Amino acid sequence: MTIKEAIRHALRLGDVAPNFKAQSSAGEIDFYEFKKGKWAILFSHPGDFTPVCTAELALVGKLSKEWEKRHVAALGLSCDTLESHRQMIADILEIKGVVINYPIVADPERSIAAMYDMLDSKKTGKVDKQGYPLTVRSVFIIDPNNIVRVILYYPDTCGRNFDEILRIMDSLQLTDMFKVATPPNWRIGDDVLIHPEVQKAEADALFPR
Repeated sequence: MTIKEAIRHALRLGDVAPNFKAQSSAGEIDFYEFKKGKWAILFSHPGDFTPVCTAELALVGKLSKEWEKRHVAALGLSCDTLESHRQMIADILEIKGVVINYPIVADPERSIAAMYDMLDSKKTGKVDKQGYPLTVRSVFIIDPNNIVRVILYYPDTCGRNFDEILRIMDSLQLTDMFKVATPPNWRIGDDVLIHPEVQKAEADALFPR
């Protein structure tokens, strides 16, 4: 599949996340095998060594216990080379004292970025020296059955709110277990709402007062 063909088949919520094999900072990755039986966050960044991207990648590393607690496999990606990723990981350890204990995929050919619709529009002017579009700040939350559950896009000037991404993960995992929905600004331990599709008789049985 060419980049143009992949972009025409942009992913939507509920689609099966495409599998891929790629080189990463931790060696070759088979995505399905990497996340087997787990949730995953697949997230892209525009470029190595930029201030916001560096801070984000370090934060994902700092949150390793939070991902583990939720059975989440984290996987980063950009269009930079493998050598660039490895140097950036070394710099993050030296400067910030953070171990990047998750893989970062090198996708200079943009095959995975196109497959997942992670590429910026050329209209923004966010391109590399060859004129190819860069990856945006995207986040794909994918469940243990390899279904795309959440897609988020951020501009390059806005760092992601990973507290919100953890909150979304908590909501997804809770609402998969119970027929409930979470209200605005919900956090673990807050009240939830009975899902509107649940009829009164079923609600009375599921949630007795």
